[in-house]
Amino acid sequence: MFFTLLERALSLALANMGTLFRTGWAYILVLAAINLAIGAALFGGNGFSTVSYMTEPVATPDEGGLRLLAVMANVLVGFSIAIAYVRRILIDAHDLPLVVSRRTFTVIFNQIVLAIIGILALIPLFFLSGIIALFTGGLGLLLLLAAPFISLMVVQKFSVILPAAAVDDPLTLRESWRATRGLGWPMAFAALVMSILTGFLIGIWYLVLLGAGPLTAGEPAFEQIRSALFPMGAMLLCVWSFASLHATFYGLIRERFAARLGLGHEVYEMVEHSREQTRSKAARAIKTVRNLKRS
Repeated sequence: MFFTLLERALSLALANMGTLFRTGWAYILVLAAINLAIGAALFGGNGFSTVSYMTEPVATPDEGGLRLLAVMANVLVGFSIAIAYVRRILIDAHDLPLVVSRRTFTVIFNQIVLAIIGILALIPLFFLSGIIALFTGGLGLLLLLAAPFISLMVVQKFSVILPAAAVDDPLTLRESWRATRGLGWPMAFAALVMSILTGFLIGIWYLVLLGAGPLTAGEPAFEQIRSALFPMGAMLLCVWSFASLHATFYGLIRERFAARLGLGHEVYEMVEHSREQTRSKAARAIKTVRNLKRS
């Protein structure tokens, strides 16, 4: 199941690279404006010693505050991109280019809840590993090393509430836990692999921008653009990989629900055929109206 989850998530991500930009182009422009503005505020006379303002050493509390503001703004816009992306690939939604609604805050709230669950799951694991280490040092150390992965598994079993909230599905934490029965460890391994892959891609992005340093040296405008590109690219890579992963999780549990109701592939084909017929009729109606207006 692990390989199935990972293969489906990677296939979904690769097949929808263009979808990410088509649905999130307006948010990406906002992301660019934010990073350019904060980068300009932190731009010194000698430019940046590293690739971006986000990777510069923090010299003063004011710089740290601006950096924290930048992180929060990037994450907020990143959630908006993820919601638009997930809604397009799951329900073929065509929302306005820029939407800030209750849905956005629900997804952010759910993410905060998941982070708290992950932290709370670590506390008893660390405590238990400490007790076991008093009697059997090796086993306690093994549990200590495994604790973050166990916490990751717990979080992933609850994580289906994120894509569910994006498509206005009132899925609860309890329902998410039950729906992912038997999928906890495969989901955790898939999330771990996706995290490593995302980190690797961000590292490549950093090296590409680092290699472009000689081309932008001495040009403040180009330096600031390069500085803004790093957090933008990192955020888009995170959205692309993890939104695709959680959309895969959500699609899988909905397939399970459909199977329980006896909805096979024939039903899906009938629904898709009906949808295509409806679209064709609508297109013909619009064409007829346009011809009448011309005449």
